[in-house]
Amino acid sequence: MANRTDALFRDDAYLRTADATVVAVNDRGGIILDRTIFYATSGGQPGDTGYLERGDGSRIVIAATLTGETKDEIIHVPAPEQAVPQPGEALRLAIDWERRHLLMRMHAACHLLTVVCPFPITGASVSEDDSRVDFDAPDAGFTKEDVTAGLMDLVRADHPIFVRLISDEDLAANPGLVKSKNVRPPVGTGKIRLVCIGDNASVDSQPCGGTHVKSTAEVGEIHIGKIEKKGRENRRFRIRFGPMPASLV
Repeated sequence: MANRTDALFRDDAYLRTADATVVAVNDRGGIILDRTIFYATSGGQPGDTGYLERGDGSRIVIAATLTGETKDEIIHVPAPEQAVPQPGEALRLAIDWERRHLLMRMHAACHLLTVVCPFPITGASVSEDDSRVDFDAPDAGFTKEDVTAGLMDLVRADHPIFVRLISDEDLAANPGLVKSKNVRPPVGTGKIRLVCIGDNASVDSQPCGGTHVKSTAEVGEIHIGKIEKKGRENRRFRIRFGPMPASLV
């Protein structure tokens, strides 16, 4: 039977440290805690890295965070040759905040891109410096400059970004909330997590379990580095931090 981990990051993505207790260590050395601030790889966003500090001050470096048998079981994967804690042991958790914050900014930027390019999503991948979103979109004459301008308009508007919970029935009654063409959000728990942008979700609202910044302004300057054709109607947009280089303009 899978263990359940209380995912603190779902309510507060800005938590950098927390205390937790070891529930189990699996046969591959993966550490399962009763609660965690470490995001587990899911939805195109990579899992967190960081460390677990033991009572004697020694640290167990965490190289990856994954989901287990269910989305509620979160496994902390130690780097090679790390000590293994014991069930019941109390630990202090610390994520690599600089990396996490980059991922939060990038994930929010991907949401903004789906507003500027309102087409069905066929894939996405978030990273610290070069993320992508794939759309089922016709060759409608998109330019990097036009899409970048649209993104930066949303960033400068400083729209709030927040989470709202709706029921399975609400989602079924509003199928347009789901932008992904191939992946449906998990149902059956009675609650769907929506990430909303703008006052009263006036800019966007879509199911997502990832971590995001609190406002569009916090995303910072971004640009489209490349638009690639990946099939007859599949277009891949690559998002990068910073202003558009002169060579791309």
